[in-house]
Amino acid sequence: MNNKIKVGIIGGAGYTAGELIRILMYHPKVELESIVSSSNPNAPIDTIHDDLIDLQNKTFSDKLNGTEDVVFLCLGHGISPKYLEENPVHDSAKIIDLSNDFRLKNNRSFQGKEFIYGLPELNKEQIKNTNYLANPGCFATCIQLGLLPLAKENILSQDIHISAITGSTGAGRSLLSSTHFSWRNNNISTYKEFTHQHLGEITESLNQLQESFNQKIRFIPYRGDFTRGIFASIYTKFDGSIEDAYKLYSEYYKDEPFVFVSEKPIHMKQAVATNKCLIHLAKHDDQLLISSTIDNLVKGASGQAVQNMNLMYGWEETLGLDLKATYF
Repeated sequence: MNNKIKVGIIGGAGYTAGELIRILMYHPKVELESIVSSSNPNAPIDTIHDDLIDLQNKTFSDKLNGTEDVVFLCLGHGISPKYLEENPVHDSAKIIDLSNDFRLKNNRSFQGKEFIYGLPELNKEQIKNTNYLANPGCFATCIQLGLLPLAKENILSQDIHISAITGSTGAGRSLLSSTHFSWRNNNISTYKEFTHQHLGEITESLNQLQESFNQKIRFIPYRGDFTRGIFASIYTKFDGSIEDAYKLYSEYYKDEPFVFVSEKPIHMKQAVATNKCLIHLAKHDDQLLISSTIDNLVKGASGQAVQNMNLMYGWEETLGLDLKATYF
């Protein structure tokens, strides 16, 4: 008897969809039912995702077939509401959206559906009891995981300063002047300084734990000359000792399978290709320096979406996500 759920993926040609397919191909509870791409209907999937040669006999669809148990929306920001209006998903299907369209409180109600913000380390119980989920952003995930323990203790009392660098896949598959090789290679630049779109969800999550939080988050994002991963350096005022900080972080994440608080310095390659977040702490005068690193396509997108799916179905949270870093 086949007890697997049927999965549909919309926006199948993008990077996040490619990673989602890669992970779900080996998930023991999942059957890939339909992978929809409006730009490549009927094309073999491995002609777009040539790392997925295992699927050389499977083609993109032009629409869902209506039997899916869960639908992942891997669409560009601003597109998911329009897609759902024009292509209603049947009421019994769960929806996991990977865009920023339903992440903020004011946008979570749509067509009678209430979307839950899907950061498992913040909203695990709500995730277990929802059918509609807004997957967090990549920078937002990396930064929030670096700050949640401080907010939980109501000790974010000063402005937060963040520098974080991301790989070129964070910009999506479509070619931009700042993503092609000759521009990106041996290069670095900032963008959306102090105005990045993930600041809204970061602030809402911190306010969820610390209602009094109203300090500035001064965030400088960088474009890196590598393909995948995020490394964030975060600092803010902290009155306790470094031992106090490690105790606080270890306690907050003691039951979280994908967050590792390391007393040794960390680097990005430890997280790339995994659903892990690594955190390291250091104290300088009255400032706590928090280093946080994830893979922007896995814990920052598709892996976290699968983690959320597991929670929504009551499965082991780590199912299908035992992934080793591509260290070498």
